[in-house]
Amino acid sequence: MNITDAAHALVHDYPGGSESLAPRLGMSAAVLRNKVNPNNQTHHLSLNEAVKATNVANDERVLEAWAAERGSAIVKIPHLSECCDSAIVEMMARAWETHGEVGKEIVKTLEDGRVEFQEVNRVKGRIFAHAQVLFNIAARLEGMAE
Repeated sequence: MNITDAAHALVHDYPGGSESLAPRLGMSAAVLRNKVNPNNQTHHLSLNEAVKATNVANDERVLEAWAAERGSAIVKIPHLSECCDSAIVEMMARAWETHGEVGKEIVKTLEDGRVEFQEVNRVKGRIFAHAQVLFNIAARLEGMAE
């Protein structure tokens, strides 16, 4: 997902959509809809507005899309209270799950004997999601270090 699509999804998936989110951002719903409309060439979210929308909606899709476009992945820094043995076990289970999702996406990509760019992008998305989980495990372990 690119940042334009991520911003559009963030606004429209927010409970109540633009009508509910816009006042929290200090603008009208119509202006917000225009700013996240992928077909609108004249109105865009500013960086500060994108950050505020991400924070208010507690939705990191714009940040994650930007990171993916830059070849990076976001790693959440855990709170000390989240750093425990059970959190590590939970994260390991999530790692096995995301590892399997990478494999499934690769199998789907190779099924017809052709590899298309959108298929590669889907594989890369699964790989980034898996890498995030692995880096989160490392961050949690680091938080447990004495």
